[in-house]
Amino acid sequence: MAPDTSTQIHNIGYRSYDGPRLGRAYARKSLFAQSLRGAYGLGRSAKSKVLPMLLFAVMCVPALILVAIAIAVPGSTDLPIKYTTYALTTQVIIGLYLASQAPQSVSRDLRFKTVPLYFSRPIERVDYVVAKFAAMASALFILTATPLVIMYIGSLLAKFDFGDQTKGFGQGLVSVLLLSLLFSGLGLVMAALTPRRGFGVAAIIAVLLIPFGAVTAVQGIAYSTGSTGVVEWLGLFSPISLIDGFQAAFLGATSAFPGQEAPSAAAGAVYLLVILGLIAGSYAALMARYRKAGL
Repeated sequence: MAPDTSTQIHNIGYRSYDGPRLGRAYARKSLFAQSLRGAYGLGRSAKSKVLPMLLFAVMCVPALILVAIAIAVPGSTDLPIKYTTYALTTQVIIGLYLASQAPQSVSRDLRFKTVPLYFSRPIERVDYVVAKFAAMASALFILTATPLVIMYIGSLLAKFDFGDQTKGFGQGLVSVLLLSLLFSGLGLVMAALTPRRGFGVAAIIAVLLIPFGAVTAVQGIAYSTGSTGVVEWLGLFSPISLIDGFQAAFLGATSAFPGQEAPSAAAGAVYLLVILGLIAGSYAALMARYRKAGL
């Protein structure tokens, strides 16, 4: 048989890479930046920017209105609501934002099976989880802290007491920081359980709103029947109530519990331990999830 002469080898000029190897730290930072930008639709299509930017605007507009009212009312010495109250008042907006963006952050990687490509090198499982967790928490913190910044600047322009406003602003930032970490962890765990974005959205809304409704109803019943001592402990069973109870116990916030009774210092310490435990548990659950997903 005559040899096949149709096969030829061409030198097309490929060269080996001689530049710097930036390693895991650079890859982790890039994944964090990409995920944070994506949470607000930056670097994505115009359609993807509409919902997060709309929710961001909806979060900020009430703060601007509150500032305008405080400045316009003669003799006003404080803002209409406390800094620690704002996030709880707008919890539905925060929940919608998390439900829309947490699945976008992790579900697509699972659906299109790109997670093993991330873990090929140099990124490892811990880098992926830390970058996604930090990006989602940062995006939520931007969402919840920006209205507080608007309120703080407005209070200074209105020449309210600087010390009181600065203290309240600092307390508000601590509150929304814990809220951002807690909600981000729970949201990402729910979103990472399924590659289907719709299921992730429904699961996140359910985790945030159903326990809150149930806890609020049971607290109301307990308070109306005179079992007031149970009210503060029932708040441990809802993510939103956890933040409410913690800030009422330690940050001078007005509790939304029936009768506006703030948890005691001992109960507040338990609230903080449960919040930190849920944050750590969410991280551990994500690590366990991606041990399997990375195969």
